[in-house]
Amino acid sequence: MQSLLETLGEDVTVMLVGLFGGLLLGLASRLGRFCTMGAIEDLLYGGSDLRMRMWWLAIGVAIIGTFGLAATGVVDLDRSYYLSIRWMPVASILGGLIFGYGMALAGNCGFGSIARLGGGDMRAFVIVLVMGVSAYIVLSGPLAFLRVWIFPQADVVNDMPPGIAHLLARWTALPVTAIGIAIGLLITGAALGSRKFLAKPNMLVWSTVVGAAIVSGWAGSTWVASQAFNPMPIVSHSFSAPVGETLLYWMTGSARAPSFAVGSVTGVILGAFAGSLLKGHFRWEACEDPRELRRQIIGAALMGGGAVIALGCTVGQGLSAMSMLAFSAPITFAAIFAGAALGLRQLIAGFETAE
Repeated sequence: MQSLLETLGEDVTVMLVGLFGGLLLGLASRLGRFCTMGAIEDLLYGGSDLRMRMWWLAIGVAIIGTFGLAATGVVDLDRSYYLSIRWMPVASILGGLIFGYGMALAGNCGFGSIARLGGGDMRAFVIVLVMGVSAYIVLSGPLAFLRVWIFPQADVVNDMPPGIAHLLARWTALPVTAIGIAIGLLITGAALGSRKFLAKPNMLVWSTVVGAAIVSGWAGSTWVASQAFNPMPIVSHSFSAPVGETLLYWMTGSARAPSFAVGSVTGVILGAFAGSLLKGHFRWEACEDPRELRRQIIGAALMGGGAVIALGCTVGQGLSAMSMLAFSAPITFAAIFAGAALGLRQLIAGFETAE
């Protein structure tokens, strides 16, 4: 590994870390049908909680893996973005609601849209482009000043525990990593508490793969950062602002260094492409209904802005931040679920505003 870092450089190496995890996520989306929007639709309108259990199993595996590696010193929890920024409850709720509602209008989240793009869906291509641009408009574009003014970010101070496990450790005097692993085991056990789910080995395997992909991001980026000459962030997968970052790299790669985000987004596309070929599902698709395209563009714009406000998307908060047991993760995920439920109800009811 050290020779790889010396040969390729730290930027390319961390990109490859992101590419590896992205490939796993892309394969899981196509071969395992791992999808946030699909899980919510199945739960609310399909009478099935199996795909939602996939999410909880992936979360449990990610928490166990992340805190397990932290216990051995491989992963540094406190250097992660989610545990170094003070939690803003209003931003989590508002951003999550906006993202979830946009996800319902667009028909998929950012991760799901990237995966569908890998399967040849040109509607998803439009969603990915609009979401990436929208995220950067709010992150560092014309609306950035407004976001900073309303939701000013501040570092975590010493008198405030950065996450759920840290808070419980303060109350109980137990090790942070032991508490994190215990919570991960409880979530995993709850997810597996269904005979129907246990009878679906494909779902079990791909849920575990998704959790492992999140852990690989933390482990790989931590290792590169520990070996790098220049300071590098400790990151894992997310698909909102990283989509915009990837678009910028693809356009200005000769003047911009690659990053974990570039590898992650590219990996999902390649993994989904490979998965769609293996399943025989790859086909070019386009939007034939202007009303549908308009709804998807509006939804994509809402997703990009909402994710930046909430500091993450379904994967960024729902998996990566959740694997760190950040305060923001369960609240943002619940807000995304509520926003998506509202959007789906509006679409199904046929309200004029959803057309």
